[in-house]
Amino acid sequence: VHMVESGGGSVQDGGSLRLSCAADGFNDRRYCMGWFRQAPGKEREAIATIDSDGLTKYTDSVKGRFTVSQDNAKNLIYLQMNSLRPEDSATYYCAAGIVASLEGMDLWGKGTLVTISS
Repeated sequence: VHMVESGGGSVQDGGSLRLSCAADGFNDRRYCMGWFRQAPGKEREAIATIDSDGLTKYTDSVKGRFTVSQDNAKNLIYLQMNSLRPEDSATYYCAAGIVASLEGMDLWGKGTLVTISS
């Protein structure tokens, strides 16, 4: 099973990026999926999760700017990021697990780097 992120890159303050994650070899509808990020010197944090019923949750700092969605037929999860800020710069990871939380994730991708310049 592989979780493979793509779509990271460098944009200016206020720009947009769309991250994608392919869950290769994985197809368990009980699982929740989510996006997490880790900036240098900081702990990894959950930023957006989507549970098996399609319920989404966001951390406060990205509410109204980021949108998580999934395509169950293609085993893909997306993160649309708008109005990006320098403080959003981090390595972004997708993950899957039984519980929609950082601690509940079992399967992790290797991450994709997002850099926002001011």
